[in-house]
Amino acid sequence: MMDVQIIDAHLLKTLPLPQPAEGSKEERGRVCIIGGSREVPGAVLLAAAGAMRAGAGKLQIVTVESRAGALAVAMPEALVVDLPETPAGGLRSGPVASRGSRWANTHALLVGPGMVEEQDCHEILTSLLDSSGEAVFVVDAGALPRIAELGKILRQRAGRVIITPHAGEMANLLRVEKEVVDNDPTSAALRLTDEFGLVVVMKGSQTVITAPDGIWRYEGGGVGLATSGSGDVLAGVIAGLAARGATPVIAALWGVFLHGEAGAQLVKKVGPLGFLAREIADPIPKLMSETR
Repeated sequence: MMDVQIIDAHLLKTLPLPQPAEGSKEERGRVCIIGGSREVPGAVLLAAAGAMRAGAGKLQIVTVESRAGALAVAMPEALVVDLPETPAGGLRSGPVASRGSRWANTHALLVGPGMVEEQDCHEILTSLLDSSGEAVFVVDAGALPRIAELGKILRQRAGRVIITPHAGEMANLLRVEKEVVDNDPTSAALRLTDEFGLVVVMKGSQTVITAPDGIWRYEGGGVGLATSGSGDVLAGVIAGLAARGATPVIAALWGVFLHGEAGAQLVKKVGPLGFLAREIADPIPKLMSETR
């Protein structure tokens, strides 16, 4: 096993984020978030806030038609695309696949926040991986359960697909008990990196990142980050950084650090427990500036 590097400000100063020469939003890249459902529309909103606070230039949200209008009002910075939904309120796979040209030029695609129906989620992810050019993918939540079935496509995109599972999701992917992952999250993450070339953000009390060229660990944050919606913000931050032109590994390292340090600041302001996921994104621009 490779040596584990600790993610801190000193490390990140050696891995700078891209800085556009001019202020154009096109220079900072386009991010598209595909997700949401009738019952869980807020997940894409949290991810969208993370992506924009991370500095992405343009934002597109693809979500279910019954919630698109509300999301467009809540996130006026986004172009919101409404698509037909299933009887259970999830995105239908067919309309997403048929409109691939709408996000063909996207720099980063985040798939999964708030998605609820496994078969449609799997078909959506498959079609996007097949058709979305050189985009960096961040795969989270509802799009994760069957990703291991896409081995050939993932290997073709080795190093350009980031997944962000927690221990339960990782256990499901590896078909092992959750305790196995809890006892050795690094080995669990490495299994998927070694087999598919994935960049794995293994969320936990100490988040581990594995990639084909290294292993990293973040030791900050705090228990308060284990709150509903926190992972959606993290996935959005990573996608936003990737849209700006950061490599998948650098986007993952910075995203985990910024998310964790934002949580640490909220601990000082609010307390160790009780802050909301919607508050995590706000400190991120200042944290980026201070770390850079």
